[in-house]
Amino acid sequence: MPQRDTVNRRVVLAARPRGLPTSRDFRLEEAAVPTPKEGEVLLRTLYLSLDPYMRNVMEEIGPVYAPSVPLDAPMPGGTVNRVVASRNPRFRTGELVLGNAGWQDYALSDGQDLVPLGEMAQPSQALGGLGMPGFTAHVGLLDIGQPKPGETVVVAAATGAVGSAVGQIAKLKGARVVGIAGGADKCRYAVEELGFDVCLDRRDSRLAERLAAACPKGIDVYFENVGGDVFDAVLPLLNVGARVPVCGVIAHYNEQTPPPGPNRLPLWMSTVLQKRIRVQGFVILDHYGERFDAFRREMGQWVDAGRVKLREDRADGLENAPSAFIGLLEGRNFGKLVVRVADE
Repeated sequence: MPQRDTVNRRVVLAARPRGLPTSRDFRLEEAAVPTPKEGEVLLRTLYLSLDPYMRNVMEEIGPVYAPSVPLDAPMPGGTVNRVVASRNPRFRTGELVLGNAGWQDYALSDGQDLVPLGEMAQPSQALGGLGMPGFTAHVGLLDIGQPKPGETVVVAAATGAVGSAVGQIAKLKGARVVGIAGGADKCRYAVEELGFDVCLDRRDSRLAERLAAACPKGIDVYFENVGGDVFDAVLPLLNVGARVPVCGVIAHYNEQTPPPGPNRLPLWMSTVLQKRIRVQGFVILDHYGERFDAFRREMGQWVDAGRVKLREDRADGLENAPSAFIGLLEGRNFGKLVVRVADE
């Protein structure tokens, strides 16, 4: 369904999900295109980023990554936009920007949250490896994980937007990289295209055994973005002084009750103490002010030189954002998931 000049399509939160979201939790509606006031710009959305954190903000909870989304309000999300009308001297009509317009065709901004992009050959990369997911990998791995040459780095969701960048940056730093991904095709891609040393299928009933064989010297850095059975397999292999950057636990986002089985907390805390493990959660929004420009320069150089490869999984049409997002939570995406909302 193409964009129109006078109609703003919006995907709003219709109901708070119970477990995995369904199509009934979203509603596509139409409104008038807003008019910018003095100091504002009107943005037209070209690309929309879909990311796991969005599941958290669908709940009626206090701010985590972002404030809870009110019912009947548009879903939030990073976007690549064209400025179609400007009453802000910092931005000109036609300019390409990185914004936060959310799941809608048009949005207003005062410019404080906008990053000029110039003209990019593939603007959607500003939502992936050259944007928030790549930045998450860069900060989490290098600031917290601090991999050293010859160390073993393990990363789950290894072909996702964050995990694929983590593994490739770790290789650039001289580490041995073991990925965990969902399926043989993804594992093959991680090794043959991204340069991982090993990649294991998370669905393998012998994952713990195979991970131990793949990490004969233990694990020095575990980049945590999944949790669940993957974390259970990693825990006994963590070395003394291991570092665990925590940026997400997607395996638990849809749970309504505590996971079944024994209480894992005592074992986890004992391991942290006995092995002097550094565990640090981080929210990437905290780091934009002082780090984002340097990240974009370095990652851009790696991408241009072919040292880091970016893969994109693209859905077409704003109306398909809900189904694509549900697929993301089920692990159906292969690479950074974006929605092409409009032709450039």
